[in-house]
Amino acid sequence: MPSELSPIDKAKFVAAKQASSYVEDGMKVGLGTGSTAAWLVKCLGERVEKESLNIKGVPTSSRTAALAREVGIEVISLDEAKWLDLTIDGADEYDGNLNLIKGGGGALLQEKIVATASDQMIVIADASKQVETLGAFPLPIEVIPFGWQTTKTLVEETLIGMDVLGRRVSLRMNGDAPFYTDEGNHILDMHLNRIGNARQLSLVINQMPGVVENGLFIDICDVVIVGFGDGRVETRDINEGSIEEDRIEFVETENLFADLND
Repeated sequence: MPSELSPIDKAKFVAAKQASSYVEDGMKVGLGTGSTAAWLVKCLGERVEKESLNIKGVPTSSRTAALAREVGIEVISLDEAKWLDLTIDGADEYDGNLNLIKGGGGALLQEKIVATASDQMIVIADASKQVETLGAFPLPIEVIPFGWQTTKTLVEETLIGMDVLGRRVSLRMNGDAPFYTDEGNHILDMHLNRIGNARQLSLVINQMPGVVENGLFIDICDVVIVGFGDGRVETRDINEGSIEEDRIEFVETENLFADLND
């Protein structure tokens, strides 16, 4: 592991490294999107190169697909895979019940489809992503471009009756133009500050015309692997009710990670 990595990048790396050990030969694996998930793809690529690991990856975005191919992972579609053994992804927030907010990278729709089509979902994160109550990170919702301003108004009106502290909704931009997802949709970011009832909010938001999906992942994640800048790793299994600690040593070497920047 290059010594110039920041503590936050070291935390992401050790979480990804630990998660990569869950992947076994012959598995079909969902590959998440985002800076932490990119470390996971690199770790798996290293195993493919050094161990001749034979896996098929189902990426959750075009960015992840390109990176997976670059490091030698065979990429297939979810339709080809039909069902996955495991999905490993990052998260923008997670709580004590391993409920998540995802979608900071704009790939929440594919991420949720892939995660729910898996026997197990593992989230990799640094310690800053843990919260007591979801909502400090803006909750993204994917909406179709047609009538998006009407959809935004409907969302804002609905939030009046929800257990949240903030109700501001903004269109995600890419420079001076609206951001587009891989499916050609827009993202509305809901600045809620605190979500009192995430399950209720998820159900209500998804019933609105124009909304495709929201970034709340409820009862989907099975394991969270938390990395720390000193190499410690904490693995929390919601099904087993267990918390295990480990440590991954950094090794100074030329490897696949040297060119990975957030």
